[in-house]
Amino acid sequence: MRRSVIERGWHGSLETRVHSAVDIRDRELAAGYGATMAEQVIFRDDVTVELIKSSASDADVIWAARVSTAGEQSMDEIGEDPNRSAGLINYLARERHGSPFEHTSMTFFISAPIFVFREFMRHRIASYNEESGRYRELKPVFYIPSKERRLVQVGKTGAYTFEDGTPEQFEVSVSAMKEAYVVAYESYQKMLEAGVAREVARVVLPVATYSSMYVTMNARALMNFLSLRTAREGSHFPSYPQREIEMVAEKMEAEFAKLMPLTYGAFEKSGRIAP
Repeated sequence: MRRSVIERGWHGSLETRVHSAVDIRDRELAAGYGATMAEQVIFRDDVTVELIKSSASDADVIWAARVSTAGEQSMDEIGEDPNRSAGLINYLARERHGSPFEHTSMTFFISAPIFVFREFMRHRIASYNEESGRYRELKPVFYIPSKERRLVQVGKTGAYTFEDGTPEQFEVSVSAMKEAYVVAYESYQKMLEAGVAREVARVVLPVATYSSMYVTMNARALMNFLSLRTAREGSHFPSYPQREIEMVAEKMEAEFAKLMPLTYGAFEKSGRIAP
């Protein structure tokens, strides 16, 4: 007999971090579905974003830009206080001289629903490695919206907004999602128990299943991503991202702002346009 997901060794520091964001009380499902499976399934309404490593500072932008006029003497800028050259960074961002911002690198670990990753990977200016449903058994972790998530679309395609749903709409949505997730994961387990390959069995799982990936990008690429995947007043080009990928973008933006405060400030001043 197959052991439960948790018994099979779902352990480690990442599990601790993920479980801290999970409301365990949200595991119960409507009557009529197996209690054992319902107890294994975890529902989340958040995302995980961790900066794993970086080689990114405002100083990197400055020495890369200075080589245009100073040649080898630009190496004297390495290790210098970037605050004295804040005007140069503002100039580069404003005039869209973008290549100096590319001499940086940030790697993030992200845990989010698969449908978020499908939107994310449309940005072909980053490097990705994602958890594989072919090579490992996927965990029963699924997305449900929080009560703050706007549910109702108003207007035509290309000219619509989202509004809050009623309590009834929220309950209908969450109940239907939970019910579908349990049925899907039960089917997935049945296929695995019958000896079906993971790459075949996974096709019954929804895009709300949580996956994980590493993504690496430079500051210029990240600013492009943020300009498209966050909605901010004052943006030169308004953007209308899906809320779930915006949640990821917001956490990445917070890390970027700490790493490169001058560059981030120039990004804001220029109307959130990537240089």
